[in-house]
This record gives sequence, C-alpha cells and structure tokens, in this order.
Amino acid sequence: MRYSVLDWIRGISLISMVIYHGFWDLVYLFNVDFDWFRSVGGHIWQQSICISFILVSGFCWNLGKRKFRRGIIVFMAGIVITMVTSIILPSQKIFFGILTLIGSCMLLMIPLERLLLKINSYAGVLINFVLFLLFKNAGLGYIGLFKFKIWELPKSLYANILTAYFGFPNSDFNSSDYFPLFPWIFMFFIGYFLYQGVKEKNMLVCLTYPKIKAVEFLGKHTLPIYIIHQPVLYFAFMIFFEK
Repeated sequence: MRYSVLDWIRGISLISMVIYHGFWDLVYLFNVDFDWFRSVGGHIWQQSICISFILVSGFCWNLGKRKFRRGIIVFMAGIVITMVTSIILPSQKIFFGILTLIGSCMLLMIPLERLLLKINSYAGVLINFVLFLLFKNAGLGYIGLFKFKIWELPKSLYANILTAYFGFPNSDFNSSDYFPLFPWIFMFFIGYFLYQGVKEKNMLVCLTYPKIKAVEFLGKHTLPIYIIHQPVLYFAFMIFFEK
C-alpha cells in the first residue's frame, strides 16, 4: 500500500531541492552574485531538504520490499554521481553524497533491524536525536553539542577516504555534497522509529490523505529525477548564459 502523504512530502522536498540546486549552479558555476545563498539561511534551506529525504527514507524502509536490491540500486546511483562529477566537474566532485548515504543506511538496516526492534519507538527517536546532535561536528574533530566540546576525537581517525565515508575526513578530503554515516545514520534511524511509533498508534491510515496527484507523481519518481535534474539544469544555464 502506498501512503500519499509520504509521496507528496518527497515531491515537495524534490521541488525544493531542484530550486536549491538551480541557485547552487548559478552561484558556484556561473558566478551569479547572491550573498544570501551563502548565508546561514541558505544552509538551513539545504539542511531542511536533506533531513526531509533522510527521515522519509528511514520511515519508508519499513514499507519497502526487496530491501537489499533497493539499497544496492540507491548506493550504486550515488557511485555513478561520484564518477560523473569527478570526470565532468572535478572541482565540484561529489564523494559520499546523499544517495550513497541513504543506500548505505538501507543496507545496514538489514542486519541491524533485529536489534532496533528491541528498542521502544519513543526512546529510539530521542536517543538517535541526541546522538545526531552529539556527532554533528565529528568531522571537525570532536563529539559535543553545537560548539561545546565533550570529547576530542583522536586525530588518527581522520586518515583517508575510507574514514571520510564514516564521518572522519582528513584535511585533503573535498566534496561538494557530503553526507557521511555519522551523524546522518542517526537521522535515518529517527525516521525508522517514527514509523514504529505511528504504527503502534494505528495512525498509518492518516498518511493516505490528502492527495496531491502532481506532487505525488514527483515523489514516486524521486530517484530518476534526482539523477537527471542537475545535468538538465547545468546545460539549460549554459545555453542561457551563452546567448
């Protein structure tokens, strides 16, 4: 059974993402002056899009069939984006972007689900929210809440591209779209536990309405649209600015 609310949340997030990436291309590839986009407001916009996708992916993991196959498809789509950006736009290459993250989380959930099912859904949401905040600055060298350092992480963790995948990049690592396992796997887990809580309260039926057909269509085809939207935007802008 499909839940229309999940499709239109994905669809709205997709529309927001396409618009955001349009501005990103204009600012970083075509040198359009738009200071706000580089500000805290622009960062919050970007984070809201990614958090929406990751939360919904964690929520929907409970509903999907062929979970291993789906995880591999999403993960490999992330690898393809890495390869393409490394060849076409090496200065803006993407290593460990959001598709690589979501695919990884989907695959890791297969062995982890037995453990997670033992955790109360409300406790699961709270614990993973706290862990997300604690690990948010792991890439900067510490565990803590915002700028308050609780534990300085050993520098040996920040060794190479493999450690960057887990959330511990070395000084040479660079990616224009970077979503490592830590802290973002905890956001995926929050989505997973939100589903458990909604199911326990018999509220899944609330997700069957309202119906917004056009937006739902986008939500049902998120992956292919995600893959093609940046090349389409880039070539459209290239044609426009060459006039």
